[in-house]
Amino acid sequence: MAQTRRLPVYGVYPPCNHATRMEDYLVRVRSERAERARKPDKPDDFICYSDTEDDEDLLVNKSKFNTSYNFVDYIVSRQTGLRDFRCFKSNFASEYISTHEMFKEWTIPLTPMNKVFSSQWLSDRQIAFGTKCYKLMVYDVVTQKLDQIPLLEGRREFRSDSMEDQGIHTLEINPSRTLLTTIGNSANEVAVYKLPTLEPVCIGEKGHDDMIFDMVWLDDEFLVSGGKDTKMALWRVPQFKRFCPTTTHYMEPLVVKTVKNADRVRSLVFNRSLNEIVALTLNGFIHVWKTEEFRQKITRKLQSSQENACMAMHGSGTVYAIGSKSYTALLDSRTIQPIRKIVSKNNGYGIRSLSFQGDMLTIGTGLGTILFYDWRAGRYIVSKVNSSRTISLKTSRGFVQFADNDFVDHGFQQNLKYLPAIYTHCYDLSGVRLFTAGGPLDSNTSGHYAGLWQ
Repeated sequence: MAQTRRLPVYGVYPPCNHATRMEDYLVRVRSERAERARKPDKPDDFICYSDTEDDEDLLVNKSKFNTSYNFVDYIVSRQTGLRDFRCFKSNFASEYISTHEMFKEWTIPLTPMNKVFSSQWLSDRQIAFGTKCYKLMVYDVVTQKLDQIPLLEGRREFRSDSMEDQGIHTLEINPSRTLLTTIGNSANEVAVYKLPTLEPVCIGEKGHDDMIFDMVWLDDEFLVSGGKDTKMALWRVPQFKRFCPTTTHYMEPLVVKTVKNADRVRSLVFNRSLNEIVALTLNGFIHVWKTEEFRQKITRKLQSSQENACMAMHGSGTVYAIGSKSYTALLDSRTIQPIRKIVSKNNGYGIRSLSFQGDMLTIGTGLGTILFYDWRAGRYIVSKVNSSRTISLKTSRGFVQFADNDFVDHGFQQNLKYLPAIYTHCYDLSGVRLFTAGGPLDSNTSGHYAGLWQ
């Protein structure tokens, strides 16, 4: 959970460097060495040998014994401002809760809304989400109240009347968490709200001819949008010294470019370490853009071209995860080459949402199941309660609309098999609460699901 490399203030060694730690370490290493020396019936294809052969070599580098893994030492070192090296595993809480099967679901009633496509935690008690029926809602987890935020309306001459009603697919917060962006009353407009008050800041026009699928912030001022018209637009949010919430402010894109060899820009991520914008398109291509020049650099075809609907990036910027109909692909961010295929446990229903929490990849499927995958270990995370079972969260059935136009609970319809698709999920800042939402997988069926796991 925490790691603190202690520096001695008085003496040679800090208090955490004691003889029992060295003895335990030597016993563990000797047992591992004996296990490797045992000749197996079938030799492994890949064998890694230790750099050290003698016990004396193991004790040459004694800095590991100066490292404390006690969380109290981490807090004390941080509070007193010591020169110790400190690091904290931010995703420890979410991994611990999931592996010990401590997540419990609290369903959120949303009648009569239709399918939740996007979500973001605004604070430790507020969740914003967008629906297919063009409702921007804020849910308070303490009071359990829902508030609807009015969508910003642009000028009539810049709207597109030929767009289909496909809902609010994107909600993005800038790095300083002062601005929230989504679509406007017309799906080809960019709407910006001020946080935490959700006051309207401005609305962007003339960027897209069709609906916007995704947006990504480059910093606190610039953002990029991608849409169904295969275009990507670069926006700069104006800075108002005297902001007036009753006045509608407008902005236009700095640059608008068409993505080559693309069909619908479905998802966007910004790799800050490589300074690149990565776009996923529905025809099974991934496109890399240079940020400074806003120019397309690389286009690579993915192995799967069926329903590539979501993409996530590891916090270090080294790995991209792309969800398709049958599996999740992990790509090296430097070469855009596949590293590993994560076969879905619900084959045929597709991967609908992805997110990284440290090294843990959370996967939302089209069959009401949330899976957890350790991408470094290369396997689904196993339960600490029952080591023979992989961790998964099964959602409740939610609500669905039948031909009689009544919203009913599928828990009472035993003759029908239905589980909602998890179109969106997000962790709070502490990582101990998970919001999941979605609805029916069939595009012609109305319904919704929302749940809070804590």
